Amino acid sequence: MEDNTRHDAFASMRIPEFRNLMIGRFAFIMGLRMMATLLGWWIYELTNAPFAIGLIGLSEVVPAISLALYAGHVIDISEKRKLLLTCISLYLVAAILLTLLSTHFTATHLHNRVIAAIIYVIVFGTGIIRSFTGPTFSSLLGHIVPKKIIANATTWSQGTWLSASVTGHATAGFLIAGFGNTGTLIAVIILVSIALSVLFLLKAKPPLNERGEKRTWESVKEGLHFVYRTKELLSAITLDLFAVFFGGAVAMIPVYARDILKVGPEGFGFLNGASDLGSICIVIWLTLFPLRKQQGRKLLIAVGLFGACIIVFALSKVFWLSFIALLISGIVDGVSVVVRGTIMQLKTPDNMRGRVLSVSSMFVNSSNELGQFESGMAAKLMGVVPSVVFGGCMTLLVVIVTWVKVPVLRKMEY
Repeated sequence: MEDNTRHDAFASMRIPEFRNLMIGRFAFIMGLRMMATLLGWWIYELTNAPFAIGLIGLSEVVPAISLALYAGHVIDISEKRKLLLTCISLYLVAAILLTLLSTHFTATHLHNRVIAAIIYVIVFGTGIIRSFTGPTFSSLLGHIVPKKIIANATTWSQGTWLSASVTGHATAGFLIAGFGNTGTLIAVIILVSIALSVLFLLKAKPPLNERGEKRTWESVKEGLHFVYRTKELLSAITLDLFAVFFGGAVAMIPVYARDILKVGPEGFGFLNGASDLGSICIVIWLTLFPLRKQQGRKLLIAVGLFGACIIVFALSKVFWLSFIALLISGIVDGVSVVVRGTIMQLKTPDNMRGRVLSVSSMFVNSSNELGQFESGMAAKLMGVVPSVVFGGCMTLLVVIVTWVKVPVLRKMEY
């Protein structure tokens, strides 16, 4: 019976509470990705500066990284359902503020630079919230699903995130073209409200650690030490950090769409969704046909192919080739996401999930925003196309170094 459950592709989805978690996560992530897509386009409209797009990532990543370790401690001593609902409510407030800022009345009474500055301040606030939200979602997964099907649940969770991301990215481009910034943000408000309603149905998840049991810094150090001692986990996190940091070509998609490929908001939507579309396709495949062996070796190969795709995208002047390069980059990225996420869930004890997942979010999740900032800075120094080529080459170099220097990851299986 246990073996049948392990090989059941829908094992975790048969748990009603897990289904609610996934529905809520889908609506929430779709709303967030729509917001992120809109902000990149909106800021570029206001400033006409690629570097300004990078500042969005910096505005969010600074508080997200600064508070990540403390957030992990708070998650482990908190009732997780209540904490998650509080975070999503605050995201809803941020979406409402951005909607008010986008109205015609505001736009005609404020200078573009003032509007951009306010956007950065609001994004900074969402970075604070984000340091708690992502790890809380992942921590809840481990408390809802039995360990014997945690790999299946992780794949479904990553698939939910990626499908929401591709839907949010692509939909945002079309909504911007059809309804403008305000209409797009109203759609974000609706989606976040749906997420809040569905996640309200979750059962309370009391903490496994008592408040005051350990001092905050002692608790934080315990999580850091666990990640450091678990070499497979540490190397997978480090690989993803540097690969995404240097390979963040997606940050420059607004520039490619408008100025290089000249495809406008509609093409922007397709390009933005291409990598996520590839990722969700491979995650669906991995859900039905999971990797059975040599997962570490396949992880490294996937990240190497990701770097190669970024180089092709950087040099392409043809829309369909750019789209295919991003699509394939998403496919191979989906492999790395599933492998890394499975390692994390399998290796982490229940009472340390908040801290370990926060350490991961501090490096892995924030690497997207750090990569966005790096892309903006590199584009300013080298030009857009050379900067993206440089990022792809550095990703390949990171893979080669990891292959040689970290054999434990290359030989890892689960």
